[in-house]
Amino acid sequence: MELYAFIHLDTLREVIHMETQQVDMQLCASILTNLNHSILGKQEQIERLMIAVIGGGHVLLEDVPGTGKTQLVKALARSIGGQFRRIQCNPDLLPTDITGVSIYHPKQEEFLFRPGPVMTNLLLADEINRATTKTQSALLEAMEEGHVTVDGDTYALPHPFMLLATQNPIEFEGTYLLPEAQLDRFMMKLSLGYPSEEDEQKMIMGSEVRLQPESQIAQIADVDDIIRIQQQVQAVHMDEAVAKYLVSIVRATREHPGIQLGASPRAALSFARAAKAAAYLDQRSFVTPDDVKKLASHVLSHRLSLHTEARMNGLKASELVEQIMEQVRVPVRLER
Repeated sequence: MELYAFIHLDTLREVIHMETQQVDMQLCASILTNLNHSILGKQEQIERLMIAVIGGGHVLLEDVPGTGKTQLVKALARSIGGQFRRIQCNPDLLPTDITGVSIYHPKQEEFLFRPGPVMTNLLLADEINRATTKTQSALLEAMEEGHVTVDGDTYALPHPFMLLATQNPIEFEGTYLLPEAQLDRFMMKLSLGYPSEEDEQKMIMGSEVRLQPESQIAQIADVDDIIRIQQQVQAVHMDEAVAKYLVSIVRATREHPGIQLGASPRAALSFARAAKAAAYLDQRSFVTPDDVKKLASHVLSHRLSLHTEARMNGLKASELVEQIMEQVRVPVRLER
């Protein structure tokens, strides 16, 4: 009788867990729908952004001005709730303007920490390549370890923490290159691109309604929902054959003749988290090779440093990743 009761309780818990997971998967679908109302015709890019959110990664949005990068980030912040802060990067920005500063309080006769904008759930670093490398390095600890150190004291960031940075790829005057160590901490690099003619016409026809689109975006989830979903994503199953396929792609970037600096072990971990998030977003409990294939270029390209000869020949990192994908054998599941 006691054994029956135990089995019954265990089964009940499993059913409740499955129902909760199904509700959370639908919640992700609702957030995607919300974001698609803010930016027209960018369903694939929005889906990849959502993969980074539930995969616990940071995103670099690189595109020309006016394509909706900032608008998309604001819509995401409004959709998932939590705290949102924005930093407008420029050469005058100091590291303490991001992390915070300790100020002496005369009455209390001690230094008090005044938190900077990094103390938030969703941080937008607008035009990050306009900040000096010293200021950019202030974000390294926050991106990797989830805390900042000011005057020898360590302060934990709110959980979850996500950095979304934007940069203009064609402007060189007054800009600084992002260091490789920082690029490696971004899970994905995305580009929205120009809208199609049809979508651009829809934007023009509906311009009077879209003056402040982020204010019309409803909140779909909250911080606790995102934390719970991120935990569920970590539990998504990755078969040994799929894991070997993913690692083979990463290792191939280190052996390609056109690549000077290949993807790091951190890149492999980010790649695995992104693949699990993609499977979860597709409402599956397991990762397939297709999840790996569709994300490879977005996860790996910005982490690679090409040889001078490859750059002189006009090759791009994304093209070399595609070459690698064609060479690495895709695992095939044999039916028994």
